[in-house]
Amino acid sequence: MKQQIREEILQKRKNLSKEEVNIKSKPIKENFYSLGCFKKAKNILFYVSYGNEADTQNIIGELLEKKDKKILIPYIMEDNPILQVSEIKDFNDLEPKAFGILETKENKINNFNPDDIDLIIIPGIAFDRNGHRIGHGNGYYDKFLSSLKRNPVKIALAFDFQIVDKIDNEEHDVPIDIIITEKEIIHCK
Repeated sequence: MKQQIREEILQKRKNLSKEEVNIKSKPIKENFYSLGCFKKAKNILFYVSYGNEADTQNIIGELLEKKDKKILIPYIMEDNPILQVSEIKDFNDLEPKAFGILETKENKINNFNPDDIDLIIIPGIAFDRNGHRIGHGNGYYDKFLSSLKRNPVKIALAFDFQIVDKIDNEEHDVPIDIIITEKEIIHCK
């Protein structure tokens, strides 16, 4: 079932034009900026969007210019497949790595204590209103979230068509707190 949902949503996302991604991402960004938890957060972990994901690159760039929050990016070392966190100061600190996803350049890695994160923007392919998600299937984020001592607010940025009726939850899955689409802000149950 998960694989079928994954394939259907990925196909819908793939069919979006760059212009559609930009148009749909703008209200997502505005909804994100409107959240009280965003305004209070000092340390925010973002994934860097690629392909036709809801755009985080624009948000990251804007927040780096403002310099009032620490912007954190995940990275994974080939010899240690565990999600780690680096603070970035400049968008040019990033370069394409696995699958063409932007990650911190090795000489720019500035390790950050994950337990100091206030807010985490979590990628996913599909989400339900209970905060369950279908990711790419590697489990990096679930393992990472399970290892944290604190419980930061977990937010997904997604297009409206990525919201599905129900996703079967597995024991190791860590649910999302808030899902932001171009049409609504969903506070998960």
